[in-house]
Amino acid sequence: MTEEAKTGEPQAGPAVSVVGPGDGETIVLGPTRMRILEDGSRTGHRLAIAESVLAPHTQGPPQHRHAEHDEGFYILSGTVRFTVGDEDHDASVGTFVLVPPGTPHTFANPTDQPAVMLSTFTPDLYVQYFRDLQDVLATGRPLTPQAGIDAMSRYATTPVADST
Repeated sequence: MTEEAKTGEPQAGPAVSVVGPGDGETIVLGPTRMRILEDGSRTGHRLAIAESVLAPHTQGPPQHRHAEHDEGFYILSGTVRFTVGDEDHDASVGTFVLVPPGTPHTFANPTDQPAVMLSTFTPDLYVQYFRDLQDVLATGRPLTPQAGIDAMSRYATTPVADST
């Protein structure tokens, strides 16, 4: 029985987080704009959530594997192409894609329209990867494939050697 049930009094707990439409940390990585809705700091690092807007004809990261976290994608608008190994899956509005640890994957927006997706990271460790990439750009350095690979390696993520 909870303390609230025992005493009839509400108990203090974690504060509810409300992130409004214009709120959240914004990360811009070339043609992709990401808004961090939860970075894990209010979930005990169990969960992070981000909204990403992919411009038309945007390529995503190189195909990669995460060793320590699940990554989920819910398509809010447009179409996002997920490549898992050598299979392509075009995900339209209302589609949810869950990528468990160890699964090779990438995504892109091959269409003429922007695409918006909500992403989850459990645990939250991968949010810092996007911050690291933004830091590379902020110092005036180009966001090279090697810079991306170096950042991935800090978060238990490796590129797939022969991604197609």
